[in-house]
Amino acid sequence: MNLLRNQIVRRGKKEMDYSYLKLGLLISTFLVSFFPSTFSQLARNSTLLLVDTDGHQLQTNTKYYIFPAQSGNGGGLALSAKDFPCQYYVMQENLEDSNGLPLKFFPADTKQQIISLSSDVNIAFNAATICVQSTVWRIGGGGNNGDNNGGRRYVISTGVAGHPGADTLNNWFRFEKIGIGYKIVFCPSVCNTCKFVCGDVGVFSENGKRWLGLTDDGPFVFVFKKA
Repeated sequence: MNLLRNQIVRRGKKEMDYSYLKLGLLISTFLVSFFPSTFSQLARNSTLLLVDTDGHQLQTNTKYYIFPAQSGNGGGLALSAKDFPCQYYVMQENLEDSNGLPLKFFPADTKQQIISLSSDVNIAFNAATICVQSTVWRIGGGGNNGDNNGGRRYVISTGVAGHPGADTLNNWFRFEKIGIGYKIVFCPSVCNTCKFVCGDVGVFSENGKRWLGLTDDGPFVFVFKKA
């Protein structure tokens, strides 16, 4: 008798679980059918988010380190004088265990609290220099302004945060997804009438140091780590 009772209970439980499963599928089908645009938007937004190494969304006004996505490719990012005093260039630390300097990101849309892919952002080191100048990134111009050594355009400091437009064109960057990490792209959309050449930010070595700049030899692939 007890065996029969147990079999009936188990059978009833299986039927109940199956009923719940069918009900869940019906609800999911209903929601997707009647609200397709909402689910499509949610899926699209999830692919536009940037996340740190802990899986958390990147926030404005929060400090992060940038590290190579694969080990054995150097350390974090920092500033270093290159050809002239008080003209700082963005460089990568040679030692893998060096964090470099923390960074903050500031979207062109000041109402934006989450950093998203393909959106214009200012990138700035959360640090001070002995020359008391801006640590906001920008693409160098010409002559002694970050465009030396064979026409390379380096990433340098002294940029201006905010004020999107023609006057600040070289100060805007984008984050894009690539493989297991992200890359930085110079291709601003803050000026519809401006002419410029887009490019990936990569790393090239000179005199024992690794400098960041626009390159056709492959982008610098990295991850974000909260400071």
